Amino acid sequence: MSDVLTSVLRRRGWTLLLALLLFALPFYLDAFWLRIGLFSMAAAIGAVGIGLLSGTAGQLSLGHAFFLAVGAYGYVWLAGEPGPGLPPALAVLLAVLLAGAAGGLFSPVAGRVKGIYLGVATLALVFLGHHVLLTADSVTGGFNGRSVPPLELGGFSFTEADPGLTVLGVPFGAEERLWYLGLALFALTWFTARGLLRGRPGRALVALRDSETAASVMGVHVAKYRSAAFVVSSMYAGLAGVLLALSFRRVVPDYFSLALSVDYLAMIVIGGLGSVAGATAGAVFVTGLPLLMTRYADQLPLVATPGSGDGSIGPTEAARYLYGAAIVVILLYAPDGLHGLARRTRARLRRRPPVTVPSETGPAPGTSATTARAKEHTP
Repeated sequence: MSDVLTSVLRRRGWTLLLALLLFALPFYLDAFWLRIGLFSMAAAIGAVGIGLLSGTAGQLSLGHAFFLAVGAYGYVWLAGEPGPGLPPALAVLLAVLLAGAAGGLFSPVAGRVKGIYLGVATLALVFLGHHVLLTADSVTGGFNGRSVPPLELGGFSFTEADPGLTVLGVPFGAEERLWYLGLALFALTWFTARGLLRGRPGRALVALRDSETAASVMGVHVAKYRSAAFVVSSMYAGLAGVLLALSFRRVVPDYFSLALSVDYLAMIVIGGLGSVAGATAGAVFVTGLPLLMTRYADQLPLVATPGSGDGSIGPTEAARYLYGAAIVVILLYAPDGLHGLARRTRARLRRRPPVTVPSETGPAPGTSATTARAKEHTP
């Protein structure tokens, strides 16, 4: 019992330390690193959603970019002009619900189709959504997209910097403000997703992934849970789309393409299927790598700086090659991803073999006490 309590306290201590570190980063990092963190947090929220669908429920989806677009453009239209011009906080909530409603409209298909067939069906959503984004100029702005309305809560703006706002001597611009908003949304995603996985719905989805026949025998409604997983995943994607829109400050249709859906699949494969922490690690890796390679392209071999036009590999393409190679390595040597690799490493560090020091008067190593006493009384 004491060992369990010690483990829980240690785990909570590390969680608190990590939270304090993330809270303090805006006081020490410049805008570039904060933007990487913002994009990574938005990607992590979406990766948790597709992790629940593909990693836990075992449903392949290539349409995640469509639901991110619904969330992003839903917020832009609901809070902006032309549009209803709703309060930004209400627009965020309705944009997430709108993404969930889009997932609900598709859920009858998700409830009856599985595997590669569901993947092809969701692939159609990406092409259909991209066509709508390009043609519905009055809502989406067409090819050029739309500017993102600022998010304000109680008169406090998260996206429009106030030059007079300083905290502990540090000027707080849009990146610093959005950082704490992203932390709050990511924390909400983290705790709700972990609670879902540890509860009855999570166990039902895992049983459904392992064997539909066994799950139905145990009383799991297969179509219902498949559809529910798709709706919940869509809502997480919508929330990620809202945070991405606020971070980019302008949304364009070309961003929400098939490549984005593939990136999200890469995140959960690299991080580890069915794990919230693994999805987060994969999202940070896949999102941060191209941004870092873009910044340091002039210092990397075989990578051209953006706009150089010398025919070399650009930083974005080089990053895709690298995390494509990472997927191959993960599948070959660590099928459970970075999360499983970290879990096994911690287990090895805790499993230290006991050191046995033989006593001068005791029995020899490998000899039991009973055998030793028998030898003493044998003439």
